[in-house]
Amino acid sequence: MLKTALQLYSVREDLKQNFDETLKIVGKMGYEGVELVFDSRDFANFCGKTADEMIAACKAAGVKPVSAHIEFNELVRDAEGYAAYCQKIGCIQMVIPYLDRACLPGGELYEETAANIRKVSAAAKAHGLHLAYHNHDFEFEKIGEDYLLDILYKELGPDVLQTQIDTCWVNVGGENPADYVIKYTGRAPTVHIKDFVGVKGNQAPYALIGKEGGEAESGSFEFRSVGSGVQNVTSLLKASAQAGAEWIIVEQDSPSSGYSALTCAEMSMQYLNGISI
Repeated sequence: MLKTALQLYSVREDLKQNFDETLKIVGKMGYEGVELVFDSRDFANFCGKTADEMIAACKAAGVKPVSAHIEFNELVRDAEGYAAYCQKIGCIQMVIPYLDRACLPGGELYEETAANIRKVSAAAKAHGLHLAYHNHDFEFEKIGEDYLLDILYKELGPDVLQTQIDTCWVNVGGENPADYVIKYTGRAPTVHIKDFVGVKGNQAPYALIGKEGGEAESGSFEFRSVGSGVQNVTSLLKASAQAGAEWIIVEQDSPSSGYSALTCAEMSMQYLNGISI
């Protein structure tokens, strides 16, 4: 049975205002879990909470900390510290949210990056966790006949690196996201369910990774609450279940259609509650 979590970046501004109360609102919406974000920008230190404080906040809200997106350089700097934190609060995984192109297969830093991923993965495993990689669309560039993302997963292998398929970016990258999730059956403990409309320009709003680099053409691309965009959500849920995922994680990088971030999160949960698979 799939369980549903919310990527907390989706409601980041509300969390900054009142973390504990926002978490309680998320729990009341019906989300069973949450995915945390750590990076070196202002939204850092898991909103400044110690592990004990995070445990207490999640318990009060009735949600489980499932996963944590952690900037790769930070993971390399202190893999042991992050793994210990994530283990203590009850996460099942740590996730690399992105890699620069130079760090991907064919890039000048790839061999160093692969070695560091192995080291971080070992630290995660020592704490009963696994390490996963979350894609965007830029990993769907090819070397020969193979996508960079597939090469990364193939060369590192499931014992080192699990998948966290972002279904929006797979779609944008030109593949059927349900089929792509199924491709990694047995290696997909969590799947990102993200909806959108339109076609992105040459530079997409990668807000979560701080890589905006410009704007897509006005009105051409927009994140949407789940069920309000172009994604075949039922097929994504069926694929996630078939692939053996334990959690689906709702993510909406920015609110849309005039709704607040919390309203968008609630709309996504309501839509998902109406689907039977």
